[in-house]
Amino acid sequence: MEQYINIYKDQNKAIQQAIWLNFKHRNNSKSYGVIHGPDDNWACVEKEISEEMEIPFLDIVPKDLSEISYEEIQKCRTDATMLAHFENIFGMLSITDGEILRFILHTKLPLEKMIRYELASRGFDENHNWCGFNNAEKIWLK
Repeated sequence: MEQYINIYKDQNKAIQQAIWLNFKHRNNSKSYGVIHGPDDNWACVEKEISEEMEIPFLDIVPKDLSEISYEEIQKCRTDATMLAHFENIFGMLSITDGEILRFILHTKLPLEKMIRYELASRGFDENHNWCGFNNAEKIWLK
């Protein structure tokens, strides 16, 4: 069985990786959190590992990123070893024409609704299981 532990100098990076891994592994029994690392750093670890080491997760991983600050975004954006999920998100935004980005902000275009519509049109549920287009609409367009 593959186990996960990764060391980061930055606490926020370890937290963001734990949030991503908890999302990515939401369909299985794995959970991830953050512990103090060996050299005054931070480790994102699978719960099983923290239990084996008898080091409980620190209570610092939020349920989502809705409170992320511009400073944290800048840190993510300028990180030479950016986390892959952020690299994909920033990549999508960086290739979008600036006028389109300004239009989205100016018109308060509800990106959440557009994303939900896109996901409904793919026919998968919240856990990326095929459920058919009609069921996907019921799930995503509620």
